Amino acid sequence: MTLYGVGLGPGEADLVTVRGKRALEHADVVYSPGRLSRSVALEHVEESKIGDLDFPMTKDEEKLRTAWKAAAAEVAPRATEGDVAFVTLGDPNVYSTFGHLRRTMAAFHPEVEVEVVPGVSAMTAFATALGVEIEAGAGLSLREAADGVSPTGPDRMILFKVTDVPATHEGLVEAGYDVTYGRRLFMEQGETLVTDDPAELEERDYYTLAYAEKEDLEVESATAAFERDG
Repeated sequence: MTLYGVGLGPGEADLVTVRGKRALEHADVVYSPGRLSRSVALEHVEESKIGDLDFPMTKDEEKLRTAWKAAAAEVAPRATEGDVAFVTLGDPNVYSTFGHLRRTMAAFHPEVEVEVVPGVSAMTAFATALGVEIEAGAGLSLREAADGVSPTGPDRMILFKVTDVPATHEGLVEAGYDVTYGRRLFMEQGETLVTDDPAELEERDYYTLAYAEKEDLEVESATAAFERDG
């Protein structure tokens, strides 16, 4: 009798892991915190198995705590009688709503066993979508860039939640970075877009990330000589 936190991956149904698919199929109820994760889950389970939880769109911490306590109270009885899954895009332990549920369950329903099923995160899938290789030994930092924030410092960064691309871009370019953006990468919902032109991404979209690399950064692996000498 277990609550499974299942990572669905970045959004395409066939990027759900084999273990994640099994957890969804074996669960008595599959709870979804949002429309996008629900649509992916429905590729693997019948709609009759989907349970909805209500989370307010607010930054009011008291209202959020109240909502998570209510969600835990809904999930706990099901998870003590059978297996339950809570799905989330990406990975359940990487910038995910599942962390709130896990902490709330531990505080108020410690009898419930919790197991995490990792998923492909956009923070790793971006490299394939953007055609970027992070060589062995290279440093890479993860930063949040909501509302026009332009973090600086590391030679390479992945920026997520890039909701104001023009503002973020301006700050990064001034700091000496080359930047490539990816929107809705590996997602079946909405248009996937990869570009280095911030003007193409003026419309705000939560599912936008960026890869920023210092200009003139030179890192060469041993096998790079094959391309150079060839």
